[in-house]
Amino acid sequence: MTDRTADFDALMAEATATAGRFGHREHVHLTWLAVRRFGTPAAVDLVSDGIRRTARYAGAPQKYHATVSRAWVELVGHHAAEHGEDDFTAFAGHHPALLDKRLLTRFYRPATLAGPQAKAGWVEPDLAPFPWADTDRRETPEARAH
Repeated sequence: MTDRTADFDALMAEATATAGRFGHREHVHLTWLAVRRFGTPAAVDLVSDGIRRTARYAGAPQKYHATVSRAWVELVGHHAAEHGEDDFTAFAGHHPALLDKRLLTRFYRPATLAGPQAKAGWVEPDLAPFPWADTDRRETPEARAH
């Protein structure tokens, strides 16, 4: 077992410890844990790989969706950086839209998300930009100073 697999499994166990299931709220919780512990860029890979592996193990590899996985990590990461809550319940209370499974429909047309390109790889939003699009949060503080 790789470190990445062990990290994902530990996050999964923590996110589902009190729920007994893995619904949307637990997906968001797992993503929030990953973002807080590893940062958004590493969380994209960790969560995406973990969900892909879990779907394959469950005999349903077609359920993995690359754009949906990354978009959720990016959204959770953006909001986690805004307030820095140390408690998931507080985080969810400040960002209730993240608990709506349909949130991505604010950014993507259904046909875009249903397409093979979005399932296999990253596709940019085609309805509205993500909240950070105007401020390029990926720039380093040094780059923004110039």
